[in-house]
Order: sequence, then structure tokens, then C-alpha cells
Amino acid sequence: MFPPPYTPPAALLSQLRGHGYAVLEPEAAAALCGTRLADLEALAPSWDDLPPDTYLRDGGRYRRRRHSCYVAGPGGVEAAPHRAHWQSLDYNALHGGMQRWFEPVRAPVAAAPAWEALIAGLAGLCSRLRDAPRWYVEAHQFRIDTAGGIGRPTPEGAHRDGVDFVAVFLVARVGVKGGETRVFAAGGPDGQRFTLTRPWSLLLLDDARVIHESTPIQPERPPGTPDAPAQGHRDTLVLTFRAGGFQGDDATIPG
Repeated sequence: MFPPPYTPPAALLSQLRGHGYAVLEPEAAAALCGTRLADLEALAPSWDDLPPDTYLRDGGRYRRRRHSCYVAGPGGVEAAPHRAHWQSLDYNALHGGMQRWFEPVRAPVAAAPAWEALIAGLAGLCSRLRDAPRWYVEAHQFRIDTAGGIGRPTPEGAHRDGVDFVAVFLVARVGVKGGETRVFAAGGPDGQRFTLTRPWSLLLLDDARVIHESTPIQPERPPGTPDAPAQGHRDTLVLTFRAGGFQGDDATIPG
């Protein structure tokens, strides 16, 4: 596994402006958001309570998720009415063009001070990179498991999300191999590959400038091997930030 190219906190803005991505160690990610790492770690058990994603067009059953939306601005963070997740086919050829309704983030999680701190802190970073009066934020809790032998964190392949900025936190990695993160310049050959292993390490992406993907995961030990786990999983929190409105606000969506 290639180790993550961690960015020193003092170089975060220059790294994002110069390369379109940055990776922070967990302690630096917590400090960026004005919270404690222990408070972030306290959110992790909620990933055990994610409903299945029933929209996978590859026929898989390896993904569970919850999804909620927020608006972050000078006045703080406000929860938006629950809505479908929508992307255009331009950004997601596999799952784009349809409304996907997921169960919302559980109320105790959304009410946790660390949850709001994550959204507010990252929105503040986005505003330092790009002037916007407010940010429309989508929060996705993901669990990818290996119950069927293989799990695909990004079944759509290398992609952009159709937003301004993307934040990907690794929350947990249990009994799996694979799951390598790959980031490529959208307009050139430059790229990085590495594997996030430390809980609450953070990948930040300028969505217009880079494309990204995570490779499939498999059980760390083949089934039948002594002491092999029944299944493994990889948990992430993905927060997307978009100026001007949520995806789909300015599109004609069937149904």
C-alpha cells in the first residue's frame, strides 16, 4: 500500500490551490473543523445502522448509506428539508439522471456538536478558496462491505461529483484489502495513488480540477481461512459543497 501524501496544515491552502487536492491526518482534520478527534470517533458507531442502498445498477448489495442536506453560511449550519440525491449523467453515467431517496442521517448524529463542526469548518475552508455567500452541502454516510466477496466504493469508476468541493473522511476500515484512493488531474496526466488507513483522515478535492475513485475491496483473508472475519467493511463520510444550490435545483428531473 502506498502511504497517503499528508499535507502539513500550514500548506493546506497552497496545496489545494496548486494541485486541486490535499490529504490531512486525523488530528489536523479535527483541528481544521474546530473539534476534537475523540468527538469525531464517537460518531463512528452510527455507521452500524445504515440501510441498504437499493439503487445500485450493477446488481450489487455491498453498499449501505444515509444522506442528509444542509445549508452553511455566515449564520451557521441549517438542515435542509429532506430531499433526493440527484446527479446528472454527465457526472455519474451509472446512477445519474434519477432521484435517489435515502434514509436521512439519524437525529442524534445530526445533533452532535462534532457533526455541525465538520460542516461549518469545511464550509469555512471552501469560502477561503472560492467566494460564495453560502454552501449547499450533502452529507453521505457510506458502508461498503465484502459480504458478497467484493465491494465497490465507486462503482461508477473515476469521476467528478458535479459540485465545487468534496471532502472524504475515512471512518473505519475493518478486515479488508484494497480500497486504494486514486486522484487524477482532470486536464492532464498527473495522478496520485494511496491508501487511507487511519480513521478520520481526510481527502479534500477541488471537483472541477481533479477526478477520483477508490478501488474495490475484498476480505483480508479468503473465506474458510482460520480466524477469517465473516465479512469486512470500509466506512466513509463524504461531504460535498456546492455554491448556488443543490444539484438538481436547476435541472428538469423526471418524476
